[in-house]
Amino acid sequence: MDPRRRRVVVGTATAAAAATLGLPQAGARADRKEEADTGVDVHIELHAVQEHVALRRGTPTRVWRYRGKVLRGDASTLEASDATYLGPIIRVQRGQRVRIDLINELPEPTIVHWHGLHVPDTMDGHPRHAIAPGQRYVYEFTVSNRAGSYWFHPHPHGRTGAQIYFGLAGLFLVSDDEEATVGLPGGRYDIPLVLQDRSFDGNNQFVYLGSSLLDSSPTDNLDQPPMMGGGMMGDGTMGGGMMGRGMMRGGMGSMMARMMGVLGDDILVNGRPSASLAVERRPYRLRLLNGSNTRTYKLAWHDGSPLIVIGSDGGLLAAPVRRDYVMLAPAERIDLWVDFARWSAGSELSLQSLAFNGGMNMGGMMMGRAALPDGAPFRVLALRVKDGSHGAQEAAPPERLSEVPSPDPGVAVNFDRPKIFDLTMGMMAWGINGQSFEMLDARPYETVRLGTHELWEFRNDAANGMMGMTMPHSMHVHGVQFRVIGRSVSSRFAGYRNTVDAGFVDDGWKDTVLVMPGERVRILVHFADYPGLFLYHCHMLEHEDGGMMRNYRVMV
Repeated sequence: MDPRRRRVVVGTATAAAAATLGLPQAGARADRKEEADTGVDVHIELHAVQEHVALRRGTPTRVWRYRGKVLRGDASTLEASDATYLGPIIRVQRGQRVRIDLINELPEPTIVHWHGLHVPDTMDGHPRHAIAPGQRYVYEFTVSNRAGSYWFHPHPHGRTGAQIYFGLAGLFLVSDDEEATVGLPGGRYDIPLVLQDRSFDGNNQFVYLGSSLLDSSPTDNLDQPPMMGGGMMGDGTMGGGMMGRGMMRGGMGSMMARMMGVLGDDILVNGRPSASLAVERRPYRLRLLNGSNTRTYKLAWHDGSPLIVIGSDGGLLAAPVRRDYVMLAPAERIDLWVDFARWSAGSELSLQSLAFNGGMNMGGMMMGRAALPDGAPFRVLALRVKDGSHGAQEAAPPERLSEVPSPDPGVAVNFDRPKIFDLTMGMMAWGINGQSFEMLDARPYETVRLGTHELWEFRNDAANGMMGMTMPHSMHVHGVQFRVIGRSVSSRFAGYRNTVDAGFVDDGWKDTVLVMPGERVRILVHFADYPGLFLYHCHMLEHEDGGMMRNYRVMV
């Protein structure tokens, strides 16, 4: 669709800056006039709304969520449930032309990012395109990604953590012909599992940085600047040393959570606490998304049975890999093959998160004050093998899953000099290479050429942190799927590695990668098809909102 057909609503300063930089401008619309569906296979209207959902006994929980409606295409494209705030699940085929109208019915600006999808920059959900309450943003793109488990969530600068925490997220599942030939479990045996953690107050409300949506001014806790201290904010002002009113109201605990990351006291699966699942003695495909703001999971079966991983962020692997446990950082996905014929009928099972050492020191250890600290053991999901269900002997997954060529670092234009991205904190502001987020800024080293490959290296070194503070970071690159080339770790941090290093699944295509303290992780990125301004950032959302996000510009 020609964006000139849309009625564009942008702030004067942003529009002027975008024009100066030659950047595409937002496709926001304040009107509700329908345009023709010519040329699209699927047309969805997606509303961001406020609702109440009964999650625990007693008072319903106030949430923000997406409500969808199919205007064109198969009704099965959307799958929604009133039992959860998550969703709807959007199911599409590779090659389909999709139009999605986002209507903002929240009391603050928002925008949707299609996490992992390869789309033009104006369709990617950059915070410069955030729309005000009552406005509409029109997305239209062709689904070019291979089959896989992608997702969507809000992406306004300084608000992403809060908006996801209060409920805004859904899965975007892509199918294709290659996947259809593999013979994987489908239908009710293909189960998405979104893992999140939340804290509730005594009235069953989500508590984020000391506030809930029932507070008279819940967004007080979200005032800019998101951090205390120096560093350039997204609006071009200095961070300065000020705090939001909500931070002062929430006290030191809220201030530390804002800086280090929010950890909930309860584990939710598909938006439900104390989740359980009844299964038959047959193969299943379990699609797991870490939808938590900050928490990393060390996933394992209760009895030590191996996890059989068949897919990651960018779809199916070339062949199954087996792990005793899997490290799953915020925004990462894995697909598991599980044949429950391994266990007898009536068996009680559990998927657990095992204890691990996150390599944190100094201020990072303050996260340990949470009721359920990062790295603590807990049960994620209870499962019961149905009585009377009789399956055959345990079935193995297909030996070959998909065509995933081995990465060739030699194609990179900077093969002998990878770009270094230091993950930093200074003056209580997160950053990358010492720079915090600026809405339209991309430095020369953040400029790439369309059609080229580059080697990037994320470096998480204590020397780059305030007072030697170290924390894990979950690094996400918008607009691409990349390959992980390798990891190395400083000898000073080697001690914690025996609790995590057997759990990385770096095979296949990725859009998010966990970078532990002391690590260097090198990736190969191909910048194909779309010029423009895209984001890369930490997906531990309070780190992102606090400045650990930057733009990269793809030039023709």
